[in-house]
Amino acid sequence: MDQLDRIRAEALAAIAAADGLDALEAARVAALGKKGSISALMAGLGAMNAEERKEAGARFNAVKTEVADAIAARKAELEATALNDRLAGERIDVTLPARPETTGRIHPIPQVMEEITAIFADMGFAVAEGPDIEDDFHNFTALNIPPEHPARQMHDTFYFPPGADGNRHVLRTHTSPVQIRTMRETAPPIRIIAPGRTYRCDSDMTHTPMFHQVEGLVIDEATHMGHLKGCLIQFVRAFFEIDDVPVRFRPSFFPFTEPSAEVDIGCVRRDGELRIGGGEGAGWLEILGCGMVHPNVLKASGIDPDRYQGFAFGMGVERVAMLKYGIPDLRTFFESDLRWLDHYGFAFFDQPTLAGGLAR
Repeated sequence: MDQLDRIRAEALAAIAAADGLDALEAARVAALGKKGSISALMAGLGAMNAEERKEAGARFNAVKTEVADAIAARKAELEATALNDRLAGERIDVTLPARPETTGRIHPIPQVMEEITAIFADMGFAVAEGPDIEDDFHNFTALNIPPEHPARQMHDTFYFPPGADGNRHVLRTHTSPVQIRTMRETAPPIRIIAPGRTYRCDSDMTHTPMFHQVEGLVIDEATHMGHLKGCLIQFVRAFFEIDDVPVRFRPSFFPFTEPSAEVDIGCVRRDGELRIGGGEGAGWLEILGCGMVHPNVLKASGIDPDRYQGFAFGMGVERVAMLKYGIPDLRTFFESDLRWLDHYGFAFFDQPTLAGGLAR
C-alpha cells in the first residue's frame, strides 16, 4: 500500500504539472494505461488471499477514481485556457473602420431589358407579361405554327409529361404567347412589348437552353408596314445611340407574320473587331425579326382581320447586349463570374431615350 501511495502522489503531481493536452495524455497513459503504474500494481491482486484482495481492491479503485477525476479536471482547465488564449488572439476590434467592400453591379441582361423598355415606353408601348409554362394553343397553334413545324419537335422544345387530358405543356419557346393572351383579353387598339425568359433545347457557344427575348405588338385599324419600319429604325438608332446607323429590312418568313422581314444594321468588321455603323467597308448584321401580324393569328385571338391589322417584332436580349457592349461569348452571361460582372456590369440603370443620350 505504501507503493500505491507513492504511485498516486507521482500521478497527481504529473497531472498538476501538465502544461498541455499532450502532456496530460502522457500522464494518463503512465498511470492508467494498460502498461501504466497503477495497472501494473493491480496485477498483483491475484496473489493475495480473499480478505486482502477485498481491502486492496477497494483502495485501488479509490486511487483510480481520484486520478481519473484529476485528469478530467486538469483537461477542463487546459481547454478553457486554450479557448481563452484563442479568443484573445482572434478578437475583433469593433472600433476599427469597416473594410472597403466593392459595390454591387447590375447584370447586363436586366440592364439591356430596362434600356429597351425605356425606349419603347417613350413610343407609348406598355409592358405585358405571361407564364413561362404554356399550353400548345398559346405557344404554337394560335401563332399559326402547323403540327409538322420543326419548332414543335422534342429536340427543339422542352415538353412536360402529358396531363390527365393527354395534352402536354411546354416551357415557352418565345414570348409570343404573351401577345396571344393580350389580344384575347384586350380589345384593340393594342401597343405592348413582352420581355421575359424563353427556353429551347439548344446549347453551344451561340445558344443557351434559357435566354431572354423582347417582343412587340401593335394592333389597330390603320397600322401598316411603314409604321413598323419607322418604329424599329427609331428604336435601333436610340438603342445603339448612333443617329445614322444604316438599317435595312430583308424579306423573310415566319408562320405568324405576313409579310415578314429580318432587320439588319450596318456594321464594320476590322482587325477582329465589330463596330456598329456605316462607313467604308460596312456590311450587314441581322438583329431581329418582324412583320405584319398574320390574319390567322388575329382570328385565333378573337380579332376581326377584316377590320384590324398590326405588326409584331422580336429580338434576343443577349444578342443586342453583346453587340452594344462588346461581349464576345454568350455563355459568360450565365457563368456567375464576379470578375466578368465587375467588368461588364452597371452601377445603376442607364436608359437610352429617344431624345438621345442616357436618362439617369
